[in-house]
Amino acid sequence: MSKARVVESRVFRDAVKDVEPIRATKRIEPFRKLPPPFPAKRIEDEKAVLEELMRLALDGDDVEIEEDSSYLRPGLPRDILRKLRRTHWVIQDHLDLHGLTGDGAAAEMAAFLAACTRRGLRCVRIVHGKGLRSAGREPVLKKRIRKLLTRRDEVLAYVEPRAVQGGGGAVVVLLEA
Repeated sequence: MSKARVVESRVFRDAVKDVEPIRATKRIEPFRKLPPPFPAKRIEDEKAVLEELMRLALDGDDVEIEEDSSYLRPGLPRDILRKLRRTHWVIQDHLDLHGLTGDGAAAEMAAFLAACTRRGLRCVRIVHGKGLRSAGREPVLKKRIRKLLTRRDEVLAYVEPRAVQGGGGAVVVLLEA
């Protein structure tokens, strides 16, 4: 460095030695990411679905399903039940309801089906158990879950799977795509 530059550097440093940086006020820093959007409407809709499901589950309409080992939405070909029973579609997710009360199981199932629909899943298994440990060895969840499944718009069909996949303690459900 030349002498002139050294002198200029010293003069500059002496001139700015008492300078303090200006504090930025109310300035938005552009590098910060915005928080993710809050899905308020979706949460509100899911809450409404759960409330409707609970209302349907608790109303006095106890229509018995004569053949509750399978269900097919009216207007669909019976071939769907055969394909579903033979695992034509891969089971993409499952829900185990063992140990839950009737209301808890209904709420869990509603949340599970809503999540499956959001994720675009087509075929799922819901394990409700055979009711061997319930009072009177009567399958409480089995009847309730299968009844509620028939009332869901996204459920096209369900069948009782083979024994190796849960038998009478589960249902394989085909959902709308």
